Amino acid sequence: MTSRQNRQRDRAGRGIPEATVARLPVYLRALTGLQERGVATVSSEELAAAAGVNSAKLRKDLSHLGSYGTRGVGYEVEYLVYQISRELGLTQDWVVAIIGVGNLGRALAGYGGFASRGFRVAGLLDADDSIVGQDIAGMTVGHIDRLEDIIADHGVSIAVIATPAGAAQGVCDRVVAAGVTSVLNFAPVVLTVPDGVDVRKVDLSIELQILAFHEQRKAGGPDGLASLAGGDGPPGTKQYVETVVEA
Repeated sequence: MTSRQNRQRDRAGRGIPEATVARLPVYLRALTGLQERGVATVSSEELAAAAGVNSAKLRKDLSHLGSYGTRGVGYEVEYLVYQISRELGLTQDWVVAIIGVGNLGRALAGYGGFASRGFRVAGLLDADDSIVGQDIAGMTVGHIDRLEDIIADHGVSIAVIATPAGAAQGVCDRVVAAGVTSVLNFAPVVLTVPDGVDVRKVDLSIELQILAFHEQRKAGGPDGLASLAGGDGPPGTKQYVETVVEA
């Protein structure tokens, strides 16, 4: 059994909720900022504010790690950074391959935050012959035909898929067949994977649509009079404005 599988089993045994796991990187980012400023201890209220959560939720999350802080003092920043890093598996390096080196793939390849957080990009792969052979972020783009070789030669743990939607499932099938059990998917498609494979999907268009929803609400629509007056219904449909009269 690998060290990662051991950690996943230990985490499941301790019953850490997935929602808590999703917030741990946010806490770590806030703590790293405090550490860089030379802050030695932090209260739960201060850390919660920096992470954008309430303090009760933060204390409950950290209790899953066995970290309860000290009454009247708070949490020791350096040790909490270590605890969360260990829980997330960041105390060792993870090898990453990026498949799809278009605009998004190039940006990911050049992102300096990977190395500082323990992620080493070992391969850039693409199917486009005009891209293959190019030097990007100090690496030479290889052909997708070498995918399995790159995974085996470098011990790739995480595959980042940044291909067009039509190619994503086929690429995913290949990386899973080659032994990769963690996939970060930037393609605008839902991937089907077998049990035991973790997929995290990043869809920027969905995030923008969610922000658009909130912007619309702030502006008073779609139920507000302003949006209706502007005509926000489908072409050829009638609109009905409900007037609410306050007593």
